[in-house]
Amino acid sequence: MLSNRGAKIAQIIFGALLVLLGLYFAANGAWLVSLGGTFYYVVVGLLMIASGIQVVRDRNSGFVIYFVAWILTLVWSFYESGLDPWKLEVRLFAPSVLLAAFLLPGLARGVKAAAPRFWRGFQTATGVVAVLLVCAILYASYGPVSGETTQITAETGPMKPTEWEHYGNDAGQSRYAGLAQITPDNVSKLQVAWSSHSGDLPDEIEQHRKGREYHSESTPIKVGNTLYSCTPHSWIIATNATTGEVKWTFDPKLPRTNPYIVCRGVSYYDAPQADSCKARVFAPTMDGRIYALDAENGKICEGFGEKGFIDLKDQTGKDESGKSWGGGWQVSTSTPLVMNDRLVVGSRVIDNMSTDEPSGVVRAFDPLDGHQVWAWDVGRSEDALPGRLPEGEIYTKGTPNVWGTITGDSKLNLVYLGTGNAAPDYYTAFRRPFDDKFGTSLVALDVTTGKLRWHYQLVHHDMWDFDVPVGPSLFDMPDGTPALIQTTKMGEVFMFNRATGEPLVETKEMPFETSGAAPNVPVSPTQPVPVGMPSLVPEKLTAQDMWGATPIDQLACRIDFARARSEGIFTPIGPTRSIGNPAFDGVTDWGGASIDPVNKVMYVNTMNMPFYFQLVDRTTDYGKELLKQKSSGGENAQKLDVRLQENTPYLATLRAWLSPFMVPCVPPPWGQLVAIDLKSQKVMWRKTLGNARKNNAFGITQNLPLPTGTPNLGGSLATAGGLVFIGATTDNYVRAFDARTGKEVWRYSLPAGGQANPMSYVGEDGRQYVVITAGGHGALGTSYGDETIAFALPK
Repeated sequence: MLSNRGAKIAQIIFGALLVLLGLYFAANGAWLVSLGGTFYYVVVGLLMIASGIQVVRDRNSGFVIYFVAWILTLVWSFYESGLDPWKLEVRLFAPSVLLAAFLLPGLARGVKAAAPRFWRGFQTATGVVAVLLVCAILYASYGPVSGETTQITAETGPMKPTEWEHYGNDAGQSRYAGLAQITPDNVSKLQVAWSSHSGDLPDEIEQHRKGREYHSESTPIKVGNTLYSCTPHSWIIATNATTGEVKWTFDPKLPRTNPYIVCRGVSYYDAPQADSCKARVFAPTMDGRIYALDAENGKICEGFGEKGFIDLKDQTGKDESGKSWGGGWQVSTSTPLVMNDRLVVGSRVIDNMSTDEPSGVVRAFDPLDGHQVWAWDVGRSEDALPGRLPEGEIYTKGTPNVWGTITGDSKLNLVYLGTGNAAPDYYTAFRRPFDDKFGTSLVALDVTTGKLRWHYQLVHHDMWDFDVPVGPSLFDMPDGTPALIQTTKMGEVFMFNRATGEPLVETKEMPFETSGAAPNVPVSPTQPVPVGMPSLVPEKLTAQDMWGATPIDQLACRIDFARARSEGIFTPIGPTRSIGNPAFDGVTDWGGASIDPVNKVMYVNTMNMPFYFQLVDRTTDYGKELLKQKSSGGENAQKLDVRLQENTPYLATLRAWLSPFMVPCVPPPWGQLVAIDLKSQKVMWRKTLGNARKNNAFGITQNLPLPTGTPNLGGSLATAGGLVFIGATTDNYVRAFDARTGKEVWRYSLPAGGQANPMSYVGEDGRQYVVITAGGHGALGTSYGDETIAFALPK
């Protein structure tokens, strides 16, 4: 028991805390009211001040006043949030903790004296509220299956060795393995079969660089009994697919000066007609080259291109100083596509640096000798031009590029390109007609000649960096119609006839907000919306949606929201701050979707992570200060992430929309896995993806495993055994879900972030393996590593 002196000290401390919190809520609540917001925080703040004063004075009314504030909070919470468990949690948990504090020794006597008849009821009520909140959160995260269900047909048969020859298993990017040895009934028995270390880890500078642009995203391919993969620093690794033993490593020995360090995968080509390198691996590197390596030993194929490589910076111009592009301006980060004797390659062009940037040209090469067959440069022609340009000429600078994986249909002889934006992304007044026509589009070219077969623009006048991050996934409808599914950053899912480009579901031009952009910037009054498909777009935010770790930072988020423009998706970016929801990381990104071609079901992971945007006049004092901060690495520029957009009137500033306690301003779930029946175009189920064990307020990396879902990068793998495997989340788990119900049936804690698509095959021992790269991701802040891990059932 506390002494009288101890009880008095406890009262003073607790009362002072109530007064301080009350002052915060009253003052900032008044600011919110001036912005048109709710009066709740002002009223409760004043009540908390009064309660705190009375507690310090040892008056029983201190409890009574706070209890009134708590009852008001309870009523207001249900009024604003309904039965949404996450919204109730942020409104009720912390106030209920303060209410429970009145039970502590030294404070409880005031409760008893003020309300003796309700003492036990009060104790019971606080416990019931806490239990209900926990149960509601668990129910929301792991509750019953939503939508319709489809019976998943499992394929069975002898398990012979299988291949995985493309990034997505096939050129059509299905990300599907027709293997059924591992099922929902036995997946719990999965164990690590082998683990292989590449030895490639970030150096100290990369680990602490602003932006942390070291990303491990590679998905291996399998040919014969060998896996071929790449590391962020462009090392190529060949590994025994059954044992994990490293066969050979190719290190191009590149300087670690590139600000963007990533490799998603390599390609394979069988060239029996070649004099040497009869089987070759095509490897992208962070200095903008594509190497051809002998698949048997990792040696450079000297007869390909320029002594074994092609340079993507060839004929793309020079910067304004006359120097060749470097420092990450143009690199190849995604897997080249090899199909029908063509090697088709796009490139990543750095975002938002300048209007003067390298060309986004897409090129096709002969995979035998490396000579250039055609080049698709929209600034010159809608059809690709044959060969190279005459010496001294360059491809059109700053055109929409193709940085994600490229999809192909060998029977139709078509390649499908998801395009990005002309440079820069956020200030678009200088775009040319061909930029506006082909930016953020799906484009089908004849792979032999590069002739344009069809194209469909997914976003008009894109100023949001909604570039198409991945090629589509191909499948056939039950009636045999050749179809494709295109996931997007916006969260819309488009379905087309892949031969003709005609939409297979109703798609309408829908109106959206046009005000708020910078002067002279065109804003499209409509955008294409596939109304016949389930939408994964986040709902338009309201003040009642604001979240945080506590009511303290929730109030800060409400003030942020009231000060910004927020018209939902396609809110124009301009000189007034706006909320991008979704933002440039998108609802879905480069991981794409996995498709079960037998049951016609797609699986896609989504995330909900808004950003704050603003264009800042570079000639103003604020603009000059940001430029100064940017050049010196100052704190303000680091917090805002300033994009230079040289040769335009505006800088672009952006930041993840987090509360002062470093949690999102929007409520969970922040990540989900969704199954969509492609026959009925309806959602089968939607499940929370990821938990909060590695995420906490103030950037702390340890937390309770609350089922909040997490931001996620990397896609899924569907199997004939009725499972969906996925890593991607910031909690470092790789998981398996029952494909029919969405129930999580297995998970494994990886030693580093698993921001890579998993793949699967049968090894020489007849076992089905599931493999994922665990190397970490700078943008998501997951831990770094250098492992490739294979899982299988016990022998």
